[in-house]
Amino acid sequence: MTPMQKMSLRVRALVQDCRGLAAVEFAMIFPMMLVMFFGVVEISSAISVDRKATLVARTLSDLTSQMASVTDADILSFGEAAKAIMTPYPVSPLISSVTEVYVDSSTGVAKVQWSKGLTIATTGTVSIAATAPHNPGDIVVLPPALVVAKGTHVVWSEVSYKYVPAVGYLLAKTGLTFNDTAYTRPRSVLCVLYPSAGFTACP
Repeated sequence: MTPMQKMSLRVRALVQDCRGLAAVEFAMIFPMMLVMFFGVVEISSAISVDRKATLVARTLSDLTSQMASVTDADILSFGEAAKAIMTPYPVSPLISSVTEVYVDSSTGVAKVQWSKGLTIATTGTVSIAATAPHNPGDIVVLPPALVVAKGTHVVWSEVSYKYVPAVGYLLAKTGLTFNDTAYTRPRSVLCVLYPSAGFTACP
């Protein structure tokens, strides 16, 4: 057998050799599988956090609207409920507030009656923010459907949460901020009073 024939046989044997093929294919596919895995985890977590932020906003306004009068202790209890909703995600990035707004019976202008913000420390302690997000008398913009009903009150909750992905393959490593609001009307009374905030009678 000539050297050329031997070389031809060796090349043919090399081409027909399938040993290690699975390892090569796995090495090519593995990076894509890894990116897809972490991408699914990040996106699903982000969607879950967004839904929880929405639920917190609805819970804060709903609980407040069921009261005839609220105190600081009540607002703190609502904050504890918000903290429980965000489980198992960290609660310290959660910023929330509850505000009652009055739609003027003649002008239809929405004005703040009282407002309280909530802060949650990294330790999980809920406290009322030193500065309210809105001041009494501030004019705010509400959805047109709410302003149409003049002479009524609206409980308005605002929530902001910054979600930071653990890996950051597909989503920004700096995080995404989810904002949500919810509006409800007082259930059993014309307005929800807040005596300690100076709001003791409905307009």
